[in-house]
Amino acid sequence: MFAYQGRLNDRLTSTDAMLDVFAPSATVQRMLDVEAALARALAKAGVIPASAAAPIEAACHVDRIDADKLTAAAARAGNLAIPLVRQLTACVASQAPEAAKYVHWGATSQDIIDSGMVLQLRDALDRIDLGVAALCDALATQAAKHRDTPMIGRTWLQQALPITLGLKFAQWLDAFERHKERLAQLRMRAIALQFGGAAGTLASLGDAAQPVAQALAKELALPLPSVPWHTQRDRIAEAATVFGLLTGTLGKIARDVSLQMQTEVGELAEPSAAGKGGSSTMPHKRNPVGCAAALTAAARVPGLVATMLGAMVQEHERALGGWQAEWETLPDIARLCSGALANVTDMVSGLEVDTTRLTANLQMTRGLVLAEAVMLALGTSLGRMRAHELVEHASHKAVQSGRTLRDVLCDNPDVTGVLDERQLNALFDPANYSGQARQFVDAVLERYRAHR
Repeated sequence: MFAYQGRLNDRLTSTDAMLDVFAPSATVQRMLDVEAALARALAKAGVIPASAAAPIEAACHVDRIDADKLTAAAARAGNLAIPLVRQLTACVASQAPEAAKYVHWGATSQDIIDSGMVLQLRDALDRIDLGVAALCDALATQAAKHRDTPMIGRTWLQQALPITLGLKFAQWLDAFERHKERLAQLRMRAIALQFGGAAGTLASLGDAAQPVAQALAKELALPLPSVPWHTQRDRIAEAATVFGLLTGTLGKIARDVSLQMQTEVGELAEPSAAGKGGSSTMPHKRNPVGCAAALTAAARVPGLVATMLGAMVQEHERALGGWQAEWETLPDIARLCSGALANVTDMVSGLEVDTTRLTANLQMTRGLVLAEAVMLALGTSLGRMRAHELVEHASHKAVQSGRTLRDVLCDNPDVTGVLDERQLNALFDPANYSGQARQFVDAVLERYRAHR
């Protein structure tokens, strides 16, 4: 039996579904899937006897592979395909000696490894697509729900101007609508058969090269590219980069939520569950563990993407080190991206919003965050510079005295001569100074609904 022993923190930073996609057993099985499809394609093209395909296919099951022998031999051979083909050939020979002659006919190790990896990448994209769709649904629900919920916007970690909570959700949703497009484009470019033989010419198959390649592509349901791409790694590097972009946006969401979860802020909270977010010593703690998982991925993935980009510089027709550097790096990126996506989706779906704290934080500066609104209202009569000086002086006085900016301004006849009590009340209502926030939310939701 080909047993899988995962790393201790795998389920903390990934999902069971993505761990299954890139499990060692799945990697070997996908390579065997390519070998089985190759045998069928060779038989259809008349390159090998039709009777040879079935015994080869029957042997292409991971349970028939000795994992310990495979990994030990791979360390000496330089890749998994060479010892895998040896074991596969022996398995076939034990049942059909004549068929064993045709195992791996016309292919090279990289054809099997790359095409197997592309099959895994396709499986990974299926799961990422589902996860992104679920996150977009959750973000859209929250954006609509909190379209009009006022909160303070922050720049440079300081209070700036009023926005709406719905705007934050809409901005995140807008980014993921772009990620959907990137994922769709990635499928078109990265999901492609690798089949070129020893030096990318399929010379060993002679005139049968194209019929075999076409049959193999059909067997695996993979597009057949115009030319093999052994050392042209833009497809794989693009996959890593797109996953990196997704993870970066997930990290952005996690960063904002975790900041808003701070005790002193208290505007948001991750959904609670038994055993989630506790402390080993402090019973009162409610830690943002979902955010932590996403931020862990966001910290690790950029370096892994850089490895993939660096690995693109490959030698001639077969790489020495660059290709090999991809084997564990791309799965790690996919695992981390998937885990971050699942954690953020769960968090957004059940996010707890404390509107009382949102309001309290808006009022924390006693109206100073609405100084710009008052300045502009006064500027229509007093001129911008005079209005700026007046409101700036009043703001300093409000800070020194601990009074509200509105009360200080009401003591100034230059202000009350221009703005009456009703106008001042309206100016100091944060809901009246969130600009186009609501319209921006509506625009993003309209786009989201149009593309569902």
